[in-house]
Amino acid sequence: MAEADGSITAHGHARKGAQTARRVLYMDIPTPFALREQITVLVRYHGLPLWLLEKPNPVKELVKASLELDTRLLALLARADALGRICADQADLLYRIDCFEAFCREQDCWGQPRAFASAHARMHYLQQEQGYPDYVPFDQPVCEVILMSGLPGAGKDSYIKKHLPGLPVISLDDIREEMDIDPTDKTGNGHVIQAAKEQARVFLRSKTPFLWNATNTTRSMRTQLVELFTSYKASVKMVYIESPYRQLHGQNRNREAMVPAAVLEKLAWKLEVPAPWEAHEVVYYV
Repeated sequence: MAEADGSITAHGHARKGAQTARRVLYMDIPTPFALREQITVLVRYHGLPLWLLEKPNPVKELVKASLELDTRLLALLARADALGRICADQADLLYRIDCFEAFCREQDCWGQPRAFASAHARMHYLQQEQGYPDYVPFDQPVCEVILMSGLPGAGKDSYIKKHLPGLPVISLDDIREEMDIDPTDKTGNGHVIQAAKEQARVFLRSKTPFLWNATNTTRSMRTQLVELFTSYKASVKMVYIESPYRQLHGQNRNREAMVPAAVLEKLAWKLEVPAPWEAHEVVYYV
């Protein structure tokens, strides 16, 4: 978009570009999961080597990126991008990339994820405004919450029956059915989520492990829940389930609580696969 000073900007283009890359490689050109996600996160962070040191908290930004991708590949992509430009500040761009590499090495993030004493220490650092990566929290989680994530029909219920039998389950589909609320009813779904959170608080207060079963396909949804669970000193294990897009609609139609095709398509369009740093543990079942 054009700014008042005549400059052209594209705020948020990295996030939108990553979503577009994932959509194309999932819906249009089926690509192996690991390769697809590597491409997606490189698109998401492609500008980081140039602007990292101008971020409010460059260490935390780098740590999160290192948990998602190989920073050497990110620097290589940024260098190729800079060398392919016809611009007056190419030397400055290359210098910034050199600084990025030096900063990665300094923070033990060059070609490897930043190491932490434990998953709990990592979560504590990432959830604090002013944290120290090497700090080890004294308090420990008192129970575990399993947070499911995946599009309708991906196979979450089947996974739970096979791998997590006997665990108390908070199911948004079940609550929606009990309250007779349509999946397309936004106001009604708000009531469903509030009812589910009240059930969760009962388990959390009694330190009872449980499972939260819903789509949770966007980071904003998952972040709210993780913050709720960890505020009660629970650890969070996130399980992401994925099926090939071409099978998804058929599997959704075979569900007891079938989601309208238009809703499923919208969810697939906005899908954000959980990042490894979003929970104490993230499992990908593809």
